[in-house]
Amino acid sequence: MHYNDISYSLDHGIARITLNKPEKMNALSWGSWAELENAIAAADADDSVKVVLLTGAGRGFCAGTDLTTGTRESDWPDRPLGGRPGMMRSRYLGTANLYHCRKPTIAAVNGASVGAGFSLAMACDIRIASEAARFSAIFVKRAIVADTGCTWFLPRLVGVENALKLMYTGRIIDAAEALRIGLVSEVVPAEELASRATALAREIADGPSLAIELMKRLTHEGLTRGLDEQIEMEQFLQGITQSSEDAREGRLSFLEKREPVFKGR
Repeated sequence: MHYNDISYSLDHGIARITLNKPEKMNALSWGSWAELENAIAAADADDSVKVVLLTGAGRGFCAGTDLTTGTRESDWPDRPLGGRPGMMRSRYLGTANLYHCRKPTIAAVNGASVGAGFSLAMACDIRIASEAARFSAIFVKRAIVADTGCTWFLPRLVGVENALKLMYTGRIIDAAEALRIGLVSEVVPAEELASRATALAREIADGPSLAIELMKRLTHEGLTRGLDEQIEMEQFLQGITQSSEDAREGRLSFLEKREPVFKGR
């Protein structure tokens, strides 16, 4: 598929999605959001994709939604859902698509991540930040309510009090503070961000992808399940993985005292 506002590549099981409007700090028009949804859907449906790595071109990760382009809705790319289901679906659900992607997702936050761009980073499973990264739930500065899932993601990541403080003030925090409050898991020098994020993506991509995808599903669903039900679901899904080729390789490599070579089957 051809994209204008993003780039998409696949290498070593890693689907790399780069927001590619550096002249606008990668602010996303509604057409850009449609492209992003299509790229996520493509990665989700492709069994050769083991990990999705999201980053931004230039100095910014994503400056939010760009409402200044003036393009007509008829000119936007089609989203994955068409017809009446698409008409009745909120156009703000790009971050939900990313969150629900079956594949592990990593955000390599290289610069400003604000507004909807902040939500986009939070929708990923793991966030690695450059020392140059900055974060803000900037919505209050525009006197509007937070959107694109910010009020859902943020308290789950940093706790209710920290989340409300960030949303009430809209203040910008640096990478060090983001690490302190648990918003990101790592902070690295700017020149090391791409290599560190790629190394982590490769480590995950080399793992048993069926088990990893099911663990992501269990973790998400476990946020709303009771403990007993969650344990029973773990047992059920473990039964699926135990009969996989990767599980046999895991057992054999243990007996042979070597590193396993998983194939995602």
